Amino acid sequence: MYIVNKNVGPDGFTRAAVLAGSTATDADVIGSWVVAQKNDNFELNFFFNQLSDITMLRSTSIESRDSQLKLHSKVLLVFRSLIPNSSLTTQYCHGLRSAMVVTDFKDPHASLYDTDNEDTVITLADWYHTVTPSTGAIPTSDATLINGRGRYAGRPTVPLSVINVEAWKKYRFRLVSVVCDPNYVFSIDSHTMTVVEVDSVNHGSYEVDSIRIFSGQRYSFVLNANQPVDNYWIWANPNVGTPGFINGINSAILCYKDAPAADPTSTQPPNSNPLVESSLVPHSIAGLGAGSGTPGVAINLAVAFDVSQFRFTTNGAYFHLPNSEPILLQTISAGSASGPYPIPLHGHAFEVVRSAGSSIYNYVNPPRRDVVSLGTPGDNVTTRFRTDNPGPWIMHCGLSVVFAEDTATININDPPGKRLTHNLIYPDFN
Repeated sequence: MYIVNKNVGPDGFTRAAVLAGSTATDADVIGSWVVAQKNDNFELNFFFNQLSDITMLRSTSIESRDSQLKLHSKVLLVFRSLIPNSSLTTQYCHGLRSAMVVTDFKDPHASLYDTDNEDTVITLADWYHTVTPSTGAIPTSDATLINGRGRYAGRPTVPLSVINVEAWKKYRFRLVSVVCDPNYVFSIDSHTMTVVEVDSVNHGSYEVDSIRIFSGQRYSFVLNANQPVDNYWIWANPNVGTPGFINGINSAILCYKDAPAADPTSTQPPNSNPLVESSLVPHSIAGLGAGSGTPGVAINLAVAFDVSQFRFTTNGAYFHLPNSEPILLQTISAGSASGPYPIPLHGHAFEVVRSAGSSIYNYVNPPRRDVVSLGTPGDNVTTRFRTDNPGPWIMHCGLSVVFAEDTATININDPPGKRLTHNLIYPDFN
């Protein structure tokens, strides 16, 4: 995969960007998909020496949602630029983002749909007209891109992404948020969505008419193309930036076969059945946590924002990275204040026993995922996970512009009998 600088205008406004592609010439706003099947072995080669634009960073690194690249069932890994430094983290906002889909021939939901391929992946991204560090500490996006295309308020005639379906067929769509900042309420006009997978974990079928999705989160849902042949709006309404759908902003098009090539004309009705995280139930509850018993270690993280320093804290502490080689014992970090902010934990899927906006604890069959929203001030979000995956695992704010302001903590897993050793590991880390 090549990492290059290139001028692009996915919303009609042309600017220089950092992009990924299978070749230097086909690099685009949403880089080339990496597609594999569970238990496949493969090698990814990244070529970074194509970066030449001095207005943006010319070094980078790659993050996957599972840092060891384990190929879990139906996992959708988000590749993005991530170097833990306040200026480098925002490189993600300039276009360096892609996804990896791993399928499972034993998918327990296979009987629910007819089609599952690269054409049924939907990415949501924010787009900025100005290089992010120059826009201020927390910039506001200019446009929403769905599968790499979108419109902003000053350019309503730019073509939108079109997702094609055939009447009476059922499709498994994989919705992934590769945003730098906002969360979105995602919906499809006149259609419901049956959620079957959350952050790479299969869940029981759950029918909704809208999904609020945060940075780094992934949902698979089944859509039944059971409406009259026509074009229908796909909506992704952001919580910051320019909301609404005037002139097709924050939108894409679901096009039935034989429908005319035209924008839909409908307006968005109120969502009456939104996804509620605490209503998600894992497809299999085998191996879930230790019930309501006392955990081996209980950690309370109080998140706040230091206005005077414009930095985030966790339990009153900032996250500091050394300027030399990483030190594994650097474990105190930050969180969020006003929210809602998404928090991913690498290397683990955790149980969300209490979700944002809820006062109920579920120790029987809580949803399992690897990115959770902290909600708004006053919310209490409780998660549980087992420290059975050796290594240092970062937990941070999923918003790149907020992560740049010290929102991270590192968890060191060193379970007995599972010490991480490998001949490719830097000796000081072994």
